Amino acid sequence: MAELDWISELRAAGLISTPAARVVPLPGGVSSEICLVEDGPRRFVVKRALDRLKVKDEWLADRSRNQSEQEYFAYVGRLLPGVVPRVLHSEPAAGWFAMEYIDGGVRNWKADLLAGRADRSAAARAGDILGRIHGASWGDPAAAARFATVENFTQLRIAPYLLQSAERVPALRAELLAEAARLGATRLALVHGDYSPKNLLVGENRLVILDAEVAWFGDPAFDMGFLLTHFQLKALYHAGAKKPAASAAMLGLAEVAWSAYGAALGPRDPGLQARTVRLVLCLMLARVHGKSPVEYLTAPGARETVSRFVHRHLPSPPASVAALVGLWRESLPSSTRS
Repeated sequence: MAELDWISELRAAGLISTPAARVVPLPGGVSSEICLVEDGPRRFVVKRALDRLKVKDEWLADRSRNQSEQEYFAYVGRLLPGVVPRVLHSEPAAGWFAMEYIDGGVRNWKADLLAGRADRSAAARAGDILGRIHGASWGDPAAAARFATVENFTQLRIAPYLLQSAERVPALRAELLAEAARLGATRLALVHGDYSPKNLLVGENRLVILDAEVAWFGDPAFDMGFLLTHFQLKALYHAGAKKPAASAAMLGLAEVAWSAYGAALGPRDPGLQARTVRLVLCLMLARVHGKSPVEYLTAPGARETVSRFVHRHLPSPPASVAALVGLWRESLPSSTRS
């Protein structure tokens, strides 16, 4: 994908006016080009989806996901103002859009978690907000039509996570293929698709959701499964670093988030918890063997710990999120359990 002359592009769109305007690339993410634009006192962010994601394995995806992200921000912004960035300008033909720059009193949640800072109020807010989004969109025909993006979800999640893991872990191939097929055929509510701490900004009484380009009307179990997977893996990370208190705190966040999510969503789907547990197991394996492995599990034996756990439990998953968290707690290195 050719480089874009951002200054010329933004000037032609009428988004910048000062001669000293500058565009600063922002770190993070593998699927898009993201830049901070500074035009005098005004600051905003521009984002352009890439054809090929920035990972070791070849990973191609349709750039139309850029439009899906804008649609997600519009849908959720009407439901929960301030929870997502406001879209300021869109250039569909060029594949980019501009959005507000979120600043002041918020931090990247992934950075907090890797540093061992476990804010239970942030976990409760993440679960509550997700439950409200899923509940409001559940069975919504307008959302189902607007986010009929299963091809995009397959390119960005089902294929690189579940199908790739099925190729690399033959012993669990049947389970992973079955889950991939089930996931692709489920249509219940609006799913963010990348509900990860790296895409959540947290602050006092505030949470902001970023990076919604995987948005899809499908199985809401995927979002909570994705989030809980990150808590599980952060617990392993801190266990490997001999930080038992931080490791235990990560698992505590998983329990808090799940409880808040359930309270916000209500008893809408009796099978949701079982699907969430199964997806956590699949996604844990995918973050070790898929196309987007987590970068921080570098301690000796960490990835093997994940693989052994999933091999043991995916064929017959625990009955609840609490049971899954408890089993994972017992699987962490004994010297680091608190």
